[in-house]
Amino acid sequence: MSISTIDQLLLNELKDLYSAEKQIIKFLPKMAKASTSPDLRAAFEDHLKETLGQIKRLDRIFEILSKSPKGKVCHGMKGVLEEGAEVLEETAKGLVRDAALISSAQRVEHYEMAGYGCVREYAKILGHNEIATLLDETLSEEKAADKKLGMISKQVNPAALKAA
Repeated sequence: MSISTIDQLLLNELKDLYSAEKQIIKFLPKMAKASTSPDLRAAFEDHLKETLGQIKRLDRIFEILSKSPKGKVCHGMKGVLEEGAEVLEETAKGLVRDAALISSAQRVEHYEMAGYGCVREYAKILGHNEIATLLDETLSEEKAADKKLGMISKQVNPAALKAA
């Protein structure tokens, strides 16, 4: 399909985000299980619950648009998550792995923030105010998750340095 309108671009990007979120819900439990920091584990578990809510929001958006969320694979998120899986394989369990998991998780958050920010703007210019509001809710959650990970890193990284 050749994308030639902002409407088509919005739909394509929403499908991409839907695929990304579906991939993330499969990976977050692995990240939580691999964490030694209780705060990091809790952050991953909390974000899994948030991500399930984000998928519900996307489902609502697709209902509003009378479109299906299916039909696209987010290859970008697939790659980011594959790199996260490499972290699990390449780092020993402990605080250094936790530091690496935070880095991987922040890459995921930044990818999502870019995507949600763009589609929110497309929705705004198309006059889809309800959709823009739903997307803004998710964008706010992604920003908060990134901030939380940054705060946890301020504890984990120095401890990882001492543990090494």
